[in-house]
Amino acid sequence: MSTQDSPEPTELKRVMGPKLLLLFIVGDILGTGIYALTGQVAQEVGGAAWAPFLVAFAVALLTAFSYLELVTKYPRAAGAALYVHKAFGIHFLTFIVAFTVMCSGLTSAATASRAFSANMFAVFGMGDDATLVTMGALGFMVLVMIVNFRGASESVKANVVLTLIELSGLLLVILLGFYAMSKGQADFSRVVAFETPENKSVFLAVTSATALAFFAMVGFEDSVNMAEEVHAPHKIFPKVMLTGLGITAVIYVLVSICAVALIPVGELAASSTPLVLVVERAAPGLPMDKIMPVISMFAVANSALINMMMASRLLYGMSRQNVLPKFLSYVHRRNQTPWAAIVFTTILALALILLVSSTNSKAISALGGTTALLLLGVFAFVNIAVLVLRRDRVEHTHFKANTVLSVVGAAACVFLVTPLTGRDVIQYQVAGWLLALGVVMWGLTVLFQRNQPHRLDPERLNER
Repeated sequence: MSTQDSPEPTELKRVMGPKLLLLFIVGDILGTGIYALTGQVAQEVGGAAWAPFLVAFAVALLTAFSYLELVTKYPRAAGAALYVHKAFGIHFLTFIVAFTVMCSGLTSAATASRAFSANMFAVFGMGDDATLVTMGALGFMVLVMIVNFRGASESVKANVVLTLIELSGLLLVILLGFYAMSKGQADFSRVVAFETPENKSVFLAVTSATALAFFAMVGFEDSVNMAEEVHAPHKIFPKVMLTGLGITAVIYVLVSICAVALIPVGELAASSTPLVLVVERAAPGLPMDKIMPVISMFAVANSALINMMMASRLLYGMSRQNVLPKFLSYVHRRNQTPWAAIVFTTILALALILLVSSTNSKAISALGGTTALLLLGVFAFVNIAVLVLRRDRVEHTHFKANTVLSVVGAAACVFLVTPLTGRDVIQYQVAGWLLALGVVMWGLTVLFQRNQPHRLDPERLNER
């Protein structure tokens, strides 16, 4: 392998240095997961809610090493679908991976919409009424569709601003939490207490909580789509991605410790706005009952918009390559946005919200857990792909993951996908319905467009 320092040239302008990339990664990871699911994680393991976040961090870290080798080896804005395609060359498998990533965007946006709605009604003092939260989530998703349809573009500067807002909310929880602890308001005995529901073993409780907490760690993989816009990615990416993961892990552990030390687990789990509850309890004399929900709304709103934009563009790209029905590639003449894909993904997201809300009392954890389930499946393939692609040599220097770490990462991801973790059945049902829909759409497209090529090129999915 050559020691050439610069990777292959790119048409995109390289504008991101280590600071902007770090903010992008931290901002992408922070958001809906920790704001909405802290209580549900605590319900699984009791006061030791920090433990599942640490385990989820460890699994994410193992997978991050594989991503680092692949993104520095193939610095293209294509991600997991590209790596799987290069490793196995099976077009249907490439399609399934791309469609799974798209589905994870839908379930993540649906989770964010529920969290946004719950915080919005908290601002207006309207409580946790399930029907109101569902209606608010549906309305918010329609609003996201309108913004998406009008052609909203997310710049790096906007991401920086929203990251700072998200971060300020979590730092507020930590600072006020430690202030309340210093005043003797905390019960530290809860922080080390494992309390498992339904007589689960500690191992099963931790794994089921980790399967849910992993939703809070996803997002780091999105940064590979910025590879063509980063200066010297083979040098910058490893240090910055690992630093970003480390920062978020520390924040999550501190937030979860503050939460369970100040709020009894049962009360925390029953709230759809757990961090708002923590701040109110830590500083009852301050007007935090309005400030924290607004911060939480900002934290999850951007997540919903970015995920719906990603999902609609992926669907549009697959349609243009004739692996999904042609109507999904229709573009609005004036706005130049893929309106058909936007409408289709919005309908799916609305259906997810209604379906999960009607069949599961813990809709946010069900949708968030489904997102983690889908991405863990993708991550398992990425960890395997990095080993297969060792036979493919490139001319520039790149990061190399430890083989043992990639093997352990693949095994951990596969395990967290299985029912052995104690996942809620609804997560498998939702993931199965979405993937079955994709397979049916793919099959119908191949059947009715036999005379057209059906080869998915991951590097061209985002082309106009």
